[in-house]
Amino acid sequence: MPAEITEPVAQFIARQTHFYMATANAKGQPYVQHRGGPAGFLKVLGPKTLGFADFLGNMRYITVGNLGENDNVFLFLMDYPAQRRVKIRGRAGIVTDPDVIRSVADPNYDAVVERAIIIDVEYWETNCNAHISQRFTQADVDRAVAPVLERMKRLEERLEAAGLPTD
Repeated sequence: MPAEITEPVAQFIARQTHFYMATANAKGQPYVQHRGGPAGFLKVLGPKTLGFADFLGNMRYITVGNLGENDNVFLFLMDYPAQRRVKIRGRAGIVTDPDVIRSVADPNYDAVVERAIIIDVEYWETNCNAHISQRFTQADVDRAVAPVLERMKRLEERLEAAGLPTD
């Protein structure tokens, strides 16, 4: 399985607004956390390096605690509309250096960044898309129905101009 992030995978990562991140403590007890942000918040920093701004959240710090004991990490990225997924295995570290945090933070996203998480990719893979249910964001739905709503508005205006009911 490849370790270097290819251009198609980098483009896939850049479009994602969320992913699932699995860690485990020193005893191997697993934990999965959802991570979300603006498209591209998970950044490709190098051929085998990813990073993201870790935003202030529920303040349970389970992921942070796990990474302090065990640096193994697994990312599960889903593109539900396209029914695609990418799985990434690596080693992660917590970084508090302000320059690194600035390099992964999005200044246009209104969230408090507590730290950066940097991942050294050991391998990534895609696999079949069978059984991935399509799901869409409200923005996806709004874009899809906008032309229909606009056409309906124009038709209703024509009906009103002809003195016909629009109900």
